Amino acid sequence: MAKIISGIASSHVPAIGAAIDLGKTDEDYWKPVFAGYEWTKDWIRNEGKPDVIVLVYNDHASAFDMRVIPTFAIGCGETFNSCDEGWGPRPVPVVEGHPDLAWHIAQCLILDEFDMTIINEMDVDHGLTVPMSLMFGQPKAWPCKVIPLAVNVVTYPPPSGNRCWALGEAIARAVESFPEELNVQIWGTGGMSHQLQGPRAGLINAEWDNRFLDRLVGDTDELRHIPHIEYLRETGSEGIEMVMWLIMRGALGKKTRCLHRHYHVPASNTAVGHIVLEPEK
Repeated sequence: MAKIISGIASSHVPAIGAAIDLGKTDEDYWKPVFAGYEWTKDWIRNEGKPDVIVLVYNDHASAFDMRVIPTFAIGCGETFNSCDEGWGPRPVPVVEGHPDLAWHIAQCLILDEFDMTIINEMDVDHGLTVPMSLMFGQPKAWPCKVIPLAVNVVTYPPPSGNRCWALGEAIARAVESFPEELNVQIWGTGGMSHQLQGPRAGLINAEWDNRFLDRLVGDTDELRHIPHIEYLRETGSEGIEMVMWLIMRGALGKKTRCLHRHYHVPASNTAVGHIVLEPEK
């Protein structure tokens, strides 16, 4: 049977991708950002490599726009290309999907009363590719299969934290009912506090972010009850992306332990957060 072995959360700042692609990771501005991912890269290489990643991210008007706004969309295709976000596609490998597991998860979620949108063909943007680059560097091919799971956190109304946590629980049930022996990781991406426009542009709330990281660990489920207005007030208009981390947390069960944690500000007007968790029985 398949099983979820661990969870990873990370910001997906597009400028981080540009720094990697342009060879700027050793510059003084960027060094502290990337230093916080070295532990994870080593751990994945030596201990924590999955067969498949369920990667939760948000699309930035690349695959979806105002004409089509799915709350939850799961990629069931064979491959997913890096899209052109205005300056050409990132020079990263094609993302290889796992259609059998993806379709199984989609079926289980829909029968579990989650109204998923099934996508068989789409390109993926920095929301997915930047975390892949942070964890795996610049390989010729990604070392594992990926199931993209896109969440609407761009257009109001986004899903609640409670609904995201419950979706994670349902994904865990789906994975555990898949008959093939697979080690599955679930990633939550986006955040942390940041606002890109308006009078509060540049807002970062390190205290709130770190309390959020604290509450991902252990047996508390406080985070699932944070209302939208608190994200908006405390973490800026883009801070709502952190509800995607709750899908990861919900999938890990009642109790977690922290293997690694990293926080750095700023990275292109954004607070960078990263955590590696595993279920604790």
